[in-house]
Amino acid sequence: MSQLLSSPPTAASSNLRFLSSSSVLVAGGVGVKRHGVALKPTSKTVELSVKSRQTDYFEKQRFGDSSSSSSSSLSYSSQNAEGSPARFYVGHSIYKGKAALTVDPRAPEFVALDSGAFKLSKDGFLLLQFAPSAGVRQYDWSKKQVFSLSVTEIGTLVSLGPTESCEFFHDPFKGKSDEGKVRKVLKVEPLPDGSGHFFNLSVQNKLLNVDDNIYIPITRAEFAVLISAFNFVLPYLIGWHAFANPIKPEDANKMNNASPNYGGDYEWNR
Repeated sequence: MSQLLSSPPTAASSNLRFLSSSSVLVAGGVGVKRHGVALKPTSKTVELSVKSRQTDYFEKQRFGDSSSSSSSSLSYSSQNAEGSPARFYVGHSIYKGKAALTVDPRAPEFVALDSGAFKLSKDGFLLLQFAPSAGVRQYDWSKKQVFSLSVTEIGTLVSLGPTESCEFFHDPFKGKSDEGKVRKVLKVEPLPDGSGHFFNLSVQNKLLNVDDNIYIPITRAEFAVLISAFNFVLPYLIGWHAFANPIKPEDANKMNNASPNYGGDYEWNR
């Protein structure tokens, strides 16, 4: 019997990642072709193809690796009443008559270097979860479908105009023996009356004999909230906050002058 919930599972319980293989942006106006990006001049909307250069760590199926540390949401550490570090998991949900959509950030991963420093190994991403309606203000999260947005795909969304649309295709098993058995397509299209966008996720999973299609209308105001959140979280998804937060002026000078081979400011010192 399906478990019906009016809100999604906690962010900490998910262990999904994603693989992005391609995306398509529909735009209008300028004619450009460079690095796999093609725009045709026209008075109507035209298609712009964008190839995502992401590797196959991006999306694992729900039956995939559960040991990854990147499965946790971005969180803020503080101190709780007992003095232990507290963690705050965040997300944003939109509920409509036929479906619900939640958006959860997933933190980037770092690896430790011999020097004691850390280096970014994997970008973070945004996990979208779509759940079909199961009644009035009820959603069946046991039948949810997920789609993970890479930082490049997030960039496509935040630059989307009010009359533009985009499409992303994911194959979680690209380059593996099960390639082509799971296909996920996320389309974001403007509503006919210009009041917002449709988010439409279709999933074909031959391994589980699943063929789902879940769509949800997003108003202009709701879309603006999403875009604002996406813009805010992008530096965190690529790990730049970890670089910027601990920097002090005196420490920056020490780092920049520590190596005789450092040439970062040669251009300004000529």
